[in-house]
Amino acid sequence: MKEYDLTQKHIIKPSEQGKKIALDTEDVHVYYGKKEAIKGVSLEFEENKITSLIGPSGCGKSTYLRSLNRMNDTIDICRVEGKINYKGININDPAVDVYEMRKHIGMVFQRPNPFSKSIYENITFALKRHGMTDKQKMDEIVETTLKQAALWDQVKDELHKSALALSGGQQQRLCIARALAMQPDILLMDEPASALDPISTIKVEETLLNLKKDYTIVIVTHNMQQAGRISDRTAFFYMGDCIEYDDTKKIFTNPSIKATEDYVSGHFG
Repeated sequence: MKEYDLTQKHIIKPSEQGKKIALDTEDVHVYYGKKEAIKGVSLEFEENKITSLIGPSGCGKSTYLRSLNRMNDTIDICRVEGKINYKGININDPAVDVYEMRKHIGMVFQRPNPFSKSIYENITFALKRHGMTDKQKMDEIVETTLKQAALWDQVKDELHKSALALSGGQQQRLCIARALAMQPDILLMDEPASALDPISTIKVEETLLNLKKDYTIVIVTHNMQQAGRISDRTAFFYMGDCIEYDDTKKIFTNPSIKATEDYVSGHFG
C-alpha cells in the first residue's frame, strides 16, 4: 500500500461560492469504542444537488453518511461528536427528536428492504404511524411518490400485491418512494445500486437525477462511473477523513491531491 501525505487536503466549500447549503457538518468524529472511524470531517452539502462520497473500503464513508441522520445511534458502542447542522439546528444534540428529524432527512439502504406488506402499505406505513388517516391524501402520496421513483406505470394496477414480488430494482425504487412519502428535504443513500443489475442501476440513477430538482441527495458509491455520471460534487474519503471535496468534474479530471488522483485513475493501493 502506498503512503500518502494525509496532512494535505483540498476542501472547497459551496458556501464560499455563494451556493445554498442544505446540511453541513463541523468537526464530526465517530468512534466505535476506542477506535476513531471518522476523524473530524467538516463538509457542506449544496441544496438540490447530488453529492457522492467515494473512497476505498473501510475509509469511513458509510459511517459518516449514517451520522447525517443519526443512524449510528442504533450501534451501542458508537459515539458521534461534532455538529451536524440542519436549518440552524445541530441534529447531534441529545435533545433532538430523532424520529421527527428523520422525517426531514430520509435514508435508503444498500440492499432493497421493502416491508412484507403490499406496495401501497409500504408507502403509507410511516404516514399512518404519524397519525395520517385521510385515505384520499394517502392515495395521492402513493401515486406521487411512485411517479417520482419512476415506478407508477409498472405497479399502478398492483398496489395491493406484495412488495416482495417486485424485482430487485423495483424494490429499491419502492424504497426510494417510501422514503419520499415523508416529504424529506434530504435523501441519504448508502450504495443504493450495488445489489442491482446494470439495467436496474441505470433506472435508479435516472430516478435520482430527476429527484434532485426537489431534494438534496448524498450518496455513498464504490462505483466511479456512477459518481461521475450522476453527482455534482464528490468527496474523497481516506483513512477516516475527507481529504478532497470539489466539483465532480474537477475530482475526476484534475484532482488536487495525489491519493485522490490514484484512486479515481485506478492506481490506488
